[in-house]
Order: sequence, then structure tokens, then C-alpha cells
Amino acid sequence: MPVVTDPKVLRGMANQDNAGVYQLTADLAIVQTIDFFTPIVDDPYTFGQIAVANSLSDVYTMGAKPLTAMNIVCFPSGKMDISVLKSILRGGADKMLEAGVILVGGHSIDDIEIKYGLSVTGTVHPKRLVTNAGARPGDKIILTKPLGIGILSTALKRKMLTETTQTRFTQCMVTLNKTASELMQQVGAHACTDITGFGLIGHTVQLAVNSQVGIRVDSGSVPFFPEAGEFALRGVYPGGLSRNRDFYSSSVKISSKVAAYMAEILFDPQTSGGLLICVGDRKARTLLNKLHEAGISDAAIIGEVVKQPVGIITVE
Repeated sequence: MPVVTDPKVLRGMANQDNAGVYQLTADLAIVQTIDFFTPIVDDPYTFGQIAVANSLSDVYTMGAKPLTAMNIVCFPSGKMDISVLKSILRGGADKMLEAGVILVGGHSIDDIEIKYGLSVTGTVHPKRLVTNAGARPGDKIILTKPLGIGILSTALKRKMLTETTQTRFTQCMVTLNKTASELMQQVGAHACTDITGFGLIGHTVQLAVNSQVGIRVDSGSVPFFPEAGEFALRGVYPGGLSRNRDFYSSSVKISSKVAAYMAEILFDPQTSGGLLICVGDRKARTLLNKLHEAGISDAAIIGEVVKQPVGIITVE
């Protein structure tokens, strides 16, 4: 696609960031993003919540506040009862209400399968904008949610999950990144991205390339669902995991001492995953304590930013 530049476009197609940012005035910029996907769980109400939490996440990564949203709906009206769609939209509406986001419209089409998500508009002060290009050598890296959602989603489709595990990983997906975003702004984060379809490795590579730094990850500190490790060893994982591994393997060096299941989990595509926050060494512990106090108990320091090699992730 041709990249059209404009001085008011602070983050656009050329930046490979989480959302587009357009500056309106000296102290106001709008943030725009869009996302939608097919159901990841069986319950339509829960699916609606997950889709909204996932769509809002890209705005939160930018240190911005989402304000309005528009529904994007694909639904097989001739094959499925309209009550299913009603439950999806109600779940989405409830999650928007929790986030303080106002639904202002949307668009729907008849399709062969369900798809749902949002187009979201938010605002941010240009000088408080957080991007995936600001990581600095010496920064600590904090991950706010556990990994393994893609693997567990695959296990769910195969009816291999216990009810307890299903409840826990579903709760993880419906949890907004709102509080984590607000806390990282309070402390003063240098960079941020969220972990979604490209997995921890993929999104970390993007952050490293855009910031022109290298990143070290301590695999022993990475939070993950224990059951995901068990399924990974049994070959239960989504196709997206293999694609991520194939695409990003040249940009990552994984120590032979890293457990085999963890090497898989690092490439696992996430849905409504956590924030990956780069923050100064002295502020990292403060932010981590604030996250824990706010109930984000899985948050952990998982690595650090280094000068070299640029764009390479080293997993130890």
C-alpha cells in the first residue's frame, strides 16, 4: 500500500503501531483502531465481551482514553436465531459500559459465519502518547497477563479443557487493559504494545525493531497458564502458533535450556492479551507493585531492553 505522509499523522501505516494517531491541536490527538474476529468461546455473551476488550486494547496501549465505538457485525441470519446476535451485542455493550465507552452506531452484514468487533476512537495528549517505538536500553519489561490463550482456545474447541481452566482463561480475555494503561501513564512508561495475534515473540520483535534496540526475555519469569504448557507438549496448539514461529524464528535466539513447552508458548497467538510495557529500571518495581495492588496479580517483569543486537529477541 502507498504510504501517504502528513505532519499531523503521529502514528500511521508506516509505523506498524497498534493504532493510528492524528493530531488535531497542540494538546489533543485522536486515536483510531479497528478489530473483529470469529467466536473464540461458545457462549455468545462472553464472546461479545472478549471482542470488545480486545478491540479497546489497542487504544489503551497508546496511553489513550477510548471514547466512542461502532459495532462491526457479520451474522448468518438465515441459519442462526437472532437471539444469539442479541446476546453477543449485549455482552459487548456491557463491556463498553464498564470501559466508559459510548456506542454511537455500527454496521452489519449477512455472512456465513459470526464475526464481531469494534471500530474505536479515543483521545490522547500528543506529549503523553505511548508508542511501540520508545523502548530504551536499560528499561525493564512488564507483561500484565499470562500467555497460553491460543493453546487453551484450541483445547476448548477439542473439548479438552476443565471447567476451572475455561473459567480462568475466559476471565483473562474479558479483563480490560484499562487499569494497566492508566497505571503505566502514572509511572511514565517509555513504550507499550499488547500481545495479540503475533504472540509474545512477534510483538516484541516489532517493538524492538521500531525502537532500534534488542530485548532479553527471562523465560522463567514469563507468566503463563500451566495447562497451556501441558497441551503444547501434546501438540495441541493453533495453526497461528506455527506461522508465528516460522515467520519470527530468524529474529529470536532461544537458549537450549529453555523448556520445550515454553518455546512454544512464546509464539502462541493471544486474544485480548496483556500489555507489554517498557519502563525505566527505577520505576519498574513501582509500576509492578501498583499493578498487583490493583488486582493485576499475574503482572511480572519478564526481561529488559538492551542496545544490541537491534531487532533480536534473546530468550534465556
